[in-house]
Amino acid sequence: MRLSKTYTTVALASALLAAPTLGHAATPASTTPDPVLATVNGAPIHMSDVQSAAGELPAQLQQLPPDQLFPLLVNQQIDRKALLFAAKRADLEHNPQVAAIMEQAADEKLEDAYIQEKVAPQVTPAAVQAEYNKDYAGKPGAPQVDARQILLKTQAEAQAVIDQLNKGANFSALAVKYSIDPGAKNGGELGWFAQNEMVPAFSTAAFALKPGEYTKTPVQSQFGWHVILCEGKRNAPTPALADVQDTIRQNLANAAIKTVLADARNKVKIVINNPDGAPNTAATGGAASSP
Repeated sequence: MRLSKTYTTVALASALLAAPTLGHAATPASTTPDPVLATVNGAPIHMSDVQSAAGELPAQLQQLPPDQLFPLLVNQQIDRKALLFAAKRADLEHNPQVAAIMEQAADEKLEDAYIQEKVAPQVTPAAVQAEYNKDYAGKPGAPQVDARQILLKTQAEAQAVIDQLNKGANFSALAVKYSIDPGAKNGGELGWFAQNEMVPAFSTAAFALKPGEYTKTPVQSQFGWHVILCEGKRNAPTPALADVQDTIRQNLANAAIKTVLADARNKVKIVINNPDGAPNTAATGGAASSP
């Protein structure tokens, strides 16, 4: 289910700048580009730290009013600073096991930063618009079917419903009376859907029907036995850029990441061994080679 409202990181940042600090009364937004909101043993917590933490919150928490969210985030940063000082007093950073974990985490952050640096220029608004113009603009959407269904537990029950339809019974009335699907109260109405939006057996049967036709034999899926009525066919309207821009961004990012990884592999020597550590002369990857 889609959330009705979600703050973007930019909107959150703007809201937080005007929010009260540490639960006190609201104060005017600071004119300092990155004000210090608190200190822990003299170590500052900046507005940018809070904004960064806000952007990582789950969508549900991002919907909290700023006057509730802001002190929560500031205190979260205070807790993290306090824990960091406690860990340093315990000299944990010099524990070999902890040091290895820290090194691995630092390496992963560096890898992520490199990918971000290489990928971000490939996922610009202009690139998204170009992909939209190429793949969507002026083109019809995917084929769709407008259908109703009656879902039953057994093949025999479904066949009995089909027998009634063959005698002129009303499909919607039978759906209300017999269907175990949640949409039964609406006469089994499913609305418009594309082929990949339903399980294969159901889609195959629905798209094979002409408008006004119903399935003459029961259709089985993992949900039970279906009787399907086709009420119409069309091509979906061309989606607006706003409706598909997230998908386009993800596709552009995936393609860019694939290119970055391939380039990185081609610039290193890779040696792949068997699980026991012995050389594997058959396995290579990128510029891989055997010893």
